Amino acid sequence: MIRDITIGQYYPVDSILHHLDPRVKLNGTLLFIISIFLFDTFYGYIAVTLFLLSIIKMSKVPFKFIVKGLKAIIIILLFTVFFNLFLTRGDILVQVGFLKISKQGLHSALFMGLRLIFLILGSSLMTFTTTPNQLTDGLEKLLWPLSYIKVPVHEIAMMMSIALRFIPILLEETDKIMKAQMARGADFESGGIIKRAKGLIPLLVPLFVSAFRRANDLAMAMEARCYRGGKGRTKMKPLHYKGRDGLAYVFLLVYFALVIVISIFENRLPTLL
Repeated sequence: MIRDITIGQYYPVDSILHHLDPRVKLNGTLLFIISIFLFDTFYGYIAVTLFLLSIIKMSKVPFKFIVKGLKAIIIILLFTVFFNLFLTRGDILVQVGFLKISKQGLHSALFMGLRLIFLILGSSLMTFTTTPNQLTDGLEKLLWPLSYIKVPVHEIAMMMSIALRFIPILLEETDKIMKAQMARGADFESGGIIKRAKGLIPLLVPLFVSAFRRANDLAMAMEARCYRGGKGRTKMKPLHYKGRDGLAYVFLLVYFALVIVISIFENRLPTLL
């Protein structure tokens, strides 16, 4: 399960998406997240699916690697589908005891599950194609207007970037600790969910110690390099929009306009459910 968590990881490959400005990818991810909540029809999900598949194709990131990240949220996905399926009132289709499945519940469970899957895939694709340094620079540029009202933009972007960078590091550290304890006879795989959850408790102490040690090392390294915040700092590779970034914005706006049109006329379109 630990190896299946892919969020925060960067997948190095030569693709159009990797060469785009990080601001384009951040804005595109935001538009994509907004778009999946603008409609509730079969046609809308077709548009989102085609858009997402085209982006994955352009990224050159293996589809199996992207989908692997869904294994980490399978419990959340099942709970979401379960509650929407059985707790949504409407026209009853099936009833087993006190459990009732309605037409509206089936519709809600299906589409909420798809929304969660699209949300994870779209968000993960941004980190797969953008390095932590690029994310920091892109966030700082996008949030720069807030600096006029005394918001510490650079520090916020730096903290978010470090948090994303630490995710794969801590996952790797957790995997090493689990293997070390399994070599000493620990069992993390047998038994029910509660037993396995209790078995993970011995991992917490060494994991927290390792996390604090790494954070302290990072702080000392930044202090040794005279890091004093973002004021007056220059960039080794300043961000500049290029022609491909403009084309990417046009592609995003066309997709978003199509989703808005579908959401406006969704009541006039026949649905499968």
